Amino acid sequence: MEKQPKSYGEAMAEVEKILSRFADGSLDVDTLAAEVKRATELIAWCRERLSKAEKEVSEALGGDRND
Repeated sequence: MEKQPKSYGEAMAEVEKILSRFADGSLDVDTLAAEVKRATELIAWCRERLSKAEKEVSEALGGDRND
């Protein structure tokens, strides 16, 4: 992965910028694959971070609660 994001918010902001450039057509063919790869890496990083946070919250609340 390229530069690791410092926070979930930073990662999501970068994904949003990539999606915005994709939506407005400002990504050219030469950079499209690299931008899609970067967005995919960032999304995976965010999912991992969310999973970790969910586990930490669950443990802080006293175990696995499925209410």
